Amino acid sequence: MPTGKGILTGRKKAAILLIALGKEKASEIYKHLNEDEIEQLTLEIANLSKVDAEVKNQVMEEFYQLCLAQNYISEGGIEYAREILERAMGSQKALEIINKLTSSLQVRPFDFIRKAEPAQILNFIQNEHPQTIALVLAYLRPQQAAAIISALPQEKQVEVATRIALMDRTSPDVIKEVERVLEKKLSSMVTADFTNAGGIQALVDILLSVDRGTEKYIMENLELKDRELAEEIRKRMFVFEDIVTLDNRSIQRFLREVDNSDLALALKGASEEVKKVIFANMSKRLQEMIKEDMEYMGPVRLRDVENAQQKIVNIIRQLEEAGEIVISRGGGDEIIV
Repeated sequence: MPTGKGILTGRKKAAILLIALGKEKASEIYKHLNEDEIEQLTLEIANLSKVDAEVKNQVMEEFYQLCLAQNYISEGGIEYAREILERAMGSQKALEIINKLTSSLQVRPFDFIRKAEPAQILNFIQNEHPQTIALVLAYLRPQQAAAIISALPQEKQVEVATRIALMDRTSPDVIKEVERVLEKKLSSMVTADFTNAGGIQALVDILLSVDRGTEKYIMENLELKDRELAEEIRKRMFVFEDIVTLDNRSIQRFLREVDNSDLALALKGASEEVKKVIFANMSKRLQEMIKEDMEYMGPVRLRDVENAQQKIVNIIRQLEEAGEIVISRGGGDEIIV
């Protein structure tokens, strides 16, 4: 996109888009960016003294077109998106948009399988090697992957879960071969770069969606195979900010086990939402004591706050294991009052 000073970079376009969207929407977008992205965009915004109205409109229009095209791809694939865009904007414009998407908004491998029912996918891959199953599940939605891993034989569940957690980068050639073996042709949608999939967070997302029995079996056996890996997974399955998802009875129960000094320190770095639900579940007198402790301790190290929060999370986990509190999960963990 040309301007009076040349071609706009992708980063500058992003900065202009955030300015055009306004402070409220821009702040919501910032929540989904990592620290480096926030730093780069903030610097770019700071260097934009004035944005021409025509340039701003062009950036907004381009962003809208890309979002529209990505939506079409999600609905029916690249060919479907190209056909719809050609009808609406002409062949040249459609080609430009699709080409932009190929470098940034790639269709993920195994996209065809993501639209199938979990039972169909299970029948399709259950007899494959655990590494193949792990690769496919890593690209599915967590809810789909959870249903499939729950239905696998127990001895295979742990093997597949371990391989998902330890998966890092997968060569596009390997993905193409797996897709070929599974008799699906998606090689044109795979990028030439290494593709990230799997990893600990992918397994955490899956385990948060399976039933409690499957999760417990997998975690107990992971503990036997790789204690450090199991502990890292547990740390991510329930974090301090997830306290807001607990019911009042569970919050009141774990508060009885928490040292007041640890609680005050943990709340120094907590969100307002977490503070609100915790204070709502204690007496007014105790509220005042904790707030006074927070005020008197002054500035604290982030590491100390995180350690205090982790202590509380460990207590919550222990109480859940003992069946004294309930952490809501997928797959039949609905609460009946």
